[in-house]
Amino acid sequence: MSKEFTDMRASYDTLFEKTKSVLDKDPFSGHLFVFMNKHRKSIKCLFYDGTGLVIIAKRLERGLFSKINPFHKGEIVLTAAEFALYFEGADLEKRFIESPREIKKSSIKNIEIPNES
Repeated sequence: MSKEFTDMRASYDTLFEKTKSVLDKDPFSGHLFVFMNKHRKSIKCLFYDGTGLVIIAKRLERGLFSKINPFHKGEIVLTAAEFALYFEGADLEKRFIESPREIKKSSIKNIEIPNES
């Protein structure tokens, strides 16, 4: 998610460049990149589906998208569930303070399974 506001007239090429320059990410990674306008009423999402770039745009009829803290260190990454809530207009302001870090699990090797004889 970009911490910088984006002009909602931006299309494929502009969002593609912002993904590379502002977010420092690969637009072809398959991740969903989210850009919000200054008034927090509209967002655009860019992702690559394997065949081409896709843009999803939404303007809220009532309310605002949750405020993003520009002083939050590091990148802002939402889980699929958090994005779904965000896309609906839910308030996620406290999420960046209270959510635990994601636990990355790797495959466990060399574990002996006892026989039940």
